[in-house]
Amino acid sequence: MITRALLACAFALSTLPAMAETVRIAVTTSFENSGLADVLLPEIQAELGIEVELLVVGTGQALRLGEAGDVDAVLVHSRPAEIAFVEAGHATHWREIMYNDFVLIGPSDDPARIASAQTAADALARIAEAEALFVSRGDNSGTHQKELALWTSAGVDPEDLGHAYNAVGAGMGAALNTASGLNAYILSDRATWLTFGNQADLALLFSGDPEMFNPYSLLPVNPDRHPHVNNAAVMQLEDWLVGPRGEELINAYTVEGQTLFVHSAVPQ
Repeated sequence: MITRALLACAFALSTLPAMAETVRIAVTTSFENSGLADVLLPEIQAELGIEVELLVVGTGQALRLGEAGDVDAVLVHSRPAEIAFVEAGHATHWREIMYNDFVLIGPSDDPARIASAQTAADALARIAEAEALFVSRGDNSGTHQKELALWTSAGVDPEDLGHAYNAVGAGMGAALNTASGLNAYILSDRATWLTFGNQADLALLFSGDPEMFNPYSLLPVNPDRHPHVNNAAVMQLEDWLVGPRGEELINAYTVEGQTLFVHSAVPQ
């Protein structure tokens, strides 16, 4: 009787669905705000049996989580920081998955006249010259790092802008809400801007400069540094993202008829 009961129990357990693998990824707020995760994650679980848990933070914090081994991988958009992260041995490599672009948002009446600027640096120089209000994320995110690089290209130190420069130390959504309340200029990624619900009197005024190209990369945390990370599942996930299914879903994702990301991975 005991043997029969054990066999019955074993059979019942064998018919249960396998437990999903879990992968923890630190991702940028701009990726989360875009809504793309809501499209990708259910398909990843259905097709790979991998449950992806997202820790939504700025790029700087995402890389710190990876360095500490608190996540299995990071998905960020700051190429210099990514290269430094790999060179320091915190990740096995970086793999570009997709890109979008940064855009400059501002008051619809555009007091600094940035809509006619030739470059992003020119646009920021005009904002500084007009002493117009500007909101910065101020959180060491990829967006913040890009903004600082553009100020440098413009020959402007943001600290010299005084009260016109407002660093909020928050994510993209919160920073856009601040810009909306102040009717101020701000650098945003296009995806977050298109999905932002409180645009008020703001408008997309400048885009298209190659310097505002915004690639997103996946960096698997180095299992030699942190043996507990689920590197095998991360590699499965990477192959899926760079493959035809990832390409199809990423390229097909739109908001109000506008494409938010372009798949740019090159299969190896």
